[in-house]
Amino acid sequence: MKYSNSEWEARVDLAACYRLMPLFGMSDLVYNHITARIPDTDDEILINPYGYMYEEITASSLIKINIKGEVLDNPHADGTSINQAGYVIHSAVHASRHDVGCVIHTHSRAGMAVSAMECGLLPITQTSMRFKDIAYHDYESVAIDMDEQQRLVADLGHQDAMILRNHGLLVASPSIAEAFNAMYWLEMACRAQVDALAGNTKLIIPSAEVVDKTHHLYQPSVRRPFGIMEWPAMRRYLDRRDASYKD
Repeated sequence: MKYSNSEWEARVDLAACYRLMPLFGMSDLVYNHITARIPDTDDEILINPYGYMYEEITASSLIKINIKGEVLDNPHADGTSINQAGYVIHSAVHASRHDVGCVIHTHSRAGMAVSAMECGLLPITQTSMRFKDIAYHDYESVAIDMDEQQRLVADLGHQDAMILRNHGLLVASPSIAEAFNAMYWLEMACRAQVDALAGNTKLIIPSAEVVDKTHHLYQPSVRRPFGIMEWPAMRRYLDRRDASYKD
């Protein structure tokens, strides 16, 4: 087998994550990225081939790069490679946060809408309260400048989610399972906010004490790391539709 068992499992999980994203309305044609650190490595990352839609990604089509952006393994003989903007954002997070195993970045409609709101993400739903301490990063144009990396990671800090102003959403989680879960609920929080604001009526904002309590209950050490329990069900959901992501 070309890959170790641990790398292959990471490839299958990452391909599954890619395939799930469009099923829940979180893809953007051939753009955006989900990256995963290969287990037992410090600087080896899996990323999608640029030009493929998420629904086309398979375990064997993923490209292996290092933190420097050097391609270590590319199964595509036709010249297909990676998107530089994806490398700039994702490698910055992986390089600075060794607790992060997976990074997801999206340009969803609701995520972009909230990213353009001066108020940011409001604590108006239980789902949004999970992200009470969400980080923010100001827009600096298309992410191709390497010097933006230090500002991006400084703004992210130790948080697991960030709104890229005028741009989109980002989550940084210990595992692929947790990252998908975090992005799904962040996306739902943004959709709920856009819908609520469109109602043109006064919003109910819970007290700071209630928001803090709810946020606390979502912390991985309090009840459980959200996403781990759910992941087998997400894999089964995908298997019922298309198991070719395992190829």
